[in-house]
Amino acid sequence: MTDYKISAKGVQVYYGDNHAIKDVDVQIEDKTVTAFIGPSGCGKSTFLRTLNRMNDTIDICRVVGDIRIDGEDIYDPAVDPVQLRAKVGMVFQKPNPFPKSIYDNVAYGPKIHGLARNKADLDEIVEKSLRKAALWNEAKDRLDAPGTGLSGGQQQRLCIARAIATAPEVLLMDEPCSALDPIATAQVEELIDELRQSYSVVIVTHSMQQAARVSQRTAFFHLGNLVEYGETDKIFTNPEDPRTESYISGRIG
Repeated sequence: MTDYKISAKGVQVYYGDNHAIKDVDVQIEDKTVTAFIGPSGCGKSTFLRTLNRMNDTIDICRVVGDIRIDGEDIYDPAVDPVQLRAKVGMVFQKPNPFPKSIYDNVAYGPKIHGLARNKADLDEIVEKSLRKAALWNEAKDRLDAPGTGLSGGQQQRLCIARAIATAPEVLLMDEPCSALDPIATAQVEELIDELRQSYSVVIVTHSMQQAARVSQRTAFFHLGNLVEYGETDKIFTNPEDPRTESYISGRIG
């Protein structure tokens, strides 16, 4: 019996009358990259957002079912979504640094969550996070410069540094490379591979090649259903469901 980092059972998501996610069960392991793949509009990003309650911010959205992280029900009324999002970091499709300095982008989370006792603590968290995001060497001499002045790939790595600064346990990434050029994409992919030593990483990607390169486990979504979930190599070379086979071979999508 593996202790799963994230366990979801019977998850349904509704946007008003639209039934966007249908009865999804999935167990996600720690220190693993799990990729969610599937055609546009299949529900993979919607499901990702249930894992840190980002859907709570949408009025017409309703989430049903049981989602636990380390055995704790994250939809329990006693759970503070703000605290949850410190534990479950999120990186979005388009790099979205705050209009602040590089330093303040990374220091923001630790400050509001009270993770640093003093300036020296904060300096250390900022440096560690930028190092983990492979951005320290490029940023260390310009920490006071605005984060928005970095290149696209650097901005995305800054957003990753910002997400890991609150010492999360899970890192969610929603198509983190779709706005980046191939070189920046390769850098972020390399980074994802390093990050899984410390975190459970869940990545939504529209690129099957990317899923094959960075993940150990892959979940294929289609029309709101989780069709197949398993080891990445098996999903790509020997899928069990004909819909997975059709998507992988380019017949649907």
